Amino acid sequence: TTLSVDDATRIINRLKERFPWIVGPPKEDICYATQNRQEAVRLLSAAADKVIVLGSQNSSNSQRLRELAADMGKPAYLVDGPQDLQLAWFQPTDRVLVTAGASAPETVVQATIDFLSEHFNATVAEQSIREEVVVFPLPKKLRQPPQTIGAS
Repeated sequence: TTLSVDDATRIINRLKERFPWIVGPPKEDICYATQNRQEAVRLLSAAADKVIVLGSQNSSNSQRLRELAADMGKPAYLVDGPQDLQLAWFQPTDRVLVTAGASAPETVVQATIDFLSEHFNATVAEQSIREEVVVFPLPKKLRQPPQTIGAS
């Protein structure tokens, strides 16, 4: 799911109020990347004047990041990349939080930072609230060494 742990917990709690016997999913079923990005927007947007979210208009997790920033009272823009930025959105003294949906390529993030640096002489202060070190193992069948056919 692309819901954050917080969003999923709220929904599950409401369902449990109505259906006390319901069993919720384990926490591991929630997208860690979505949760981490939402938490970062909540924490880091306080120090920003504007928020740029990189991601597709039809991405629910990217839309949610923009909504969170707007809920924090910040002008927030969801764009596919630097080609969608409008210079009129920014003032030279703005502090801009740049974040991205979970599936936005790093190259788009870097191109957006480069755009802001070129047009506003921006400096970058990279901040991280949590290091993502999740490893997804291969299925067992793919982890087993291949069987060799020996000649007799």
